[in-house]
Amino acid sequence: MDKVPVSVVVITKNEEDNIADCLKSASWADETVVLDDSSSDNTVNIAKKYTDKVFTRKMDIEGRHRNYAYSLAKNDWVLSLDADERISRELADEISSLIKAGPKDKAYTIPIKTYIGDKWIRWGGWYPAPKVRLFDKRFFRYEEAVVHPRVFIDGSCGHLKKDIIHYSYRNFHDFFTSLNNQTTLEAEKWFKERRKINFIKMYRKALSRFIKAYIQKGGYKDGLLGFTVSWAGALYQFMSYIKYKEMLSRESENSKLKTKGLCKR
Repeated sequence: MDKVPVSVVVITKNEEDNIADCLKSASWADETVVLDDSSSDNTVNIAKKYTDKVFTRKMDIEGRHRNYAYSLAKNDWVLSLDADERISRELADEISSLIKAGPKDKAYTIPIKTYIGDKWIRWGGWYPAPKVRLFDKRFFRYEEAVVHPRVFIDGSCGHLKKDIIHYSYRNFHDFFTSLNNQTTLEAEKWFKERRKINFIKMYRKALSRFIKAYIQKGGYKDGLLGFTVSWAGALYQFMSYIKYKEMLSRESENSKLKTKGLCKR
């Protein structure tokens, strides 16, 4: 099979358990680029077994980091992949056919099939949950934001049908650890923006997220798994809010201490 003129770009950080299978799934592409965030494990050495395009850059702002990674690709068409993701054989064939025929759009969304351990989260808005992953880098960029950066496309966006397989969390411990980390980043974003939010507003949004995921989007069909991930969506709002309030309180206390110090002088 001829290689497809697409650059698969993977961003890594301590992914020695995932990177080999990820890069194997990209063997149909004529270039694979890995941008590593100063991993302390064996990620880089493993990646070098599959590609000679392995680079290192310390992550600062996610959007900026991703834009830099895509600039390293030799091809205009880029498939953005995380190390815990795999390109299904069906998706590889779909992309190959698209590139050969000549893409009519500047970017394409791809369905993401996400797992916690060996459990596929099918309902609650988790699937197909399409994301823009295939794009012509000349017409695409990420917002330079620390968490959940938006994508900007100078042109139309199409939609592919086959899946990226996402082994997002090894188990529920991993899932809740990620939730804790993500809500810290979200709170830091709110703090930077001086977000106007109170307890009532947060509570309504959290409740709305749970009802939407668990009832409207059928999370209940996944049983306990569906309840857990739906509740985690609400918990995301609550945890972000509590951490944000803590940051504001700490800032206020520090300001008071500085003021008292100046008065004593």
